[in-house]
Amino acid sequence: MKIGIIGAGQIGGTLTRRLRALGHDVKVANSRGPETLADLAAETGARAVTPKEAVRGVDLVVVTIQQARVRELPDDLFANVPDDVVVVDTGNYYPRHRDGRIDGIEDGLIESQWVEQMLGRPVVKAFNNIGAQSLMEKGRPAGDPDRVALPVAGDRERDKAVVLALVEELGFDAIDAGTLADSWRQQPGTPVYVADLDADGVRKALAEASPERPADFRATEKSPGTFLEPA
Repeated sequence: MKIGIIGAGQIGGTLTRRLRALGHDVKVANSRGPETLADLAAETGARAVTPKEAVRGVDLVVVTIQQARVRELPDDLFANVPDDVVVVDTGNYYPRHRDGRIDGIEDGLIESQWVEQMLGRPVVKAFNNIGAQSLMEKGRPAGDPDRVALPVAGDRERDKAVVLALVEELGFDAIDAGTLADSWRQQPGTPVYVADLDADGVRKALAEASPERPADFRATEKSPGTFLEPA
């Protein structure tokens, strides 16, 4: 598969490494320019590109940047990109730690619904509830008793099927977590978040999630602070 990744942080870098190891054709971009990705490109064989180049000529795009910085992506990022290109959102909203207040989310939009509005494209929510180290190290063959499961939510069934298959290829049990409107069940502060559960555990955690966003993940007048000192 031809894959473009926007963001080369912990999850973006890990996905670049894992997907290249599986033989996928990967382009990776960040906000600082392709020259800053020379080491990652040399290590993995991925091509370092600009964000606009990352979304062109690919089958799937992964947007894996800080939530607030989605607003900084070019307005025409997906101009003339075919409608059947799958877009994955891995982001999480950390208002008190990093992102500050995002009005749309604070007013009730689910995180990935807000991202969808910003991008002007349907998105699939995936890879947001697992830490980078687990994503790198915990992939297992199908049927392994220690296999971790990951939820995948989205509105377009074809797009979701592509991502579910990719999750399986990476060595995780892929759980259909419903529509994008259901994706609040895998946001920060929910039982499935960074819990590394098996398939039954993920289904149970999704079912037990509360729609009330925890106070730790709601902005205050002083937001943002830092991960060490949330505000």
